Amino acid sequence: MFRIARSAARTLTTSVRTPKQVFVRDALNMAMDEEMERDEGVVLIGEEVAQYDGAYKVSRGLLGKYGEDRVIDTPITEMGFAGMAVGAAFGGRGMKPICEFMTFNFSMQAIDQVVNSAAKTLYMSAGRTGCPMVFRGPNGAALGVAAQHSQCFAAWYSSVPGLVVMAPYSSEDCKAMLKAAIRDPNPVVFLENEILYGKAFEVSDEVLDKNYVAEIGKSKIEKEGTDVSIISFGYGVGISLEAAEILQEQHGINCEVVNLRTLRPLDTDSIIKSVKKTNHLVTVETGWPQCGIG
Repeated sequence: MFRIARSAARTLTTSVRTPKQVFVRDALNMAMDEEMERDEGVVLIGEEVAQYDGAYKVSRGLLGKYGEDRVIDTPITEMGFAGMAVGAAFGGRGMKPICEFMTFNFSMQAIDQVVNSAAKTLYMSAGRTGCPMVFRGPNGAALGVAAQHSQCFAAWYSSVPGLVVMAPYSSEDCKAMLKAAIRDPNPVVFLENEILYGKAFEVSDEVLDKNYVAEIGKSKIEKEGTDVSIISFGYGVGISLEAAEILQEQHGINCEVVNLRTLRPLDTDSIIKSVKKTNHLVTVETGWPQCGIG
């Protein structure tokens, strides 16, 4: 599995090991920093996001830069602060809340706000009231936690009309996709992964540019191949790339690895194009086998 690199840096933006190597947690931090600087309506709300710099230090330095009116610590009540964030998005004053769940397992405490308030109101108001906001935090497999703290909610949220659901893998994904999520007029569920926070990836100058934003609903081919298409998202992309390397070295099987990036809307065109080329399909995810994304 992954060799996890741990960040010891304490800067606001990137922790750099070698040129263009950026840790996932810092890529997320950069995205929020840049969007909060660009748009005064962007606010961050959640447990320990301010004074403690976030449970996983993703919001490090943002309180000092933007103040307590825009980086807001909350009590331990997911239903309460998720409702505050949804209400702020409804307010019609240009606010774009980023609501952080310490883990998406705790989003179950706020499921009514996510599914019935954020996702449905645009439809129930005949298009008059939108909910431009982001629910973000770690999802799926994690280190040293039990079953109730390591569930994957990708398939759950991807079934809900009105939500955009994104699941980044690399630092490039995290920076470019979170910026897109913040700018999107719809409620976005942004599924990160705790294990990946401390992993560094190379990021191009193009993606590091403040104006670079990913396209929602567009997948990315992480590795070209001809024999089989491996389709995955989030943490599963790394597993897929490792498997592809082993299959190539030991069996001569040339795998194509497709990183979905966005789960709703799903990039079915790219999936079909890949499978037409390879004629074989394998899906990889860390959730339950029944009714999953695959």
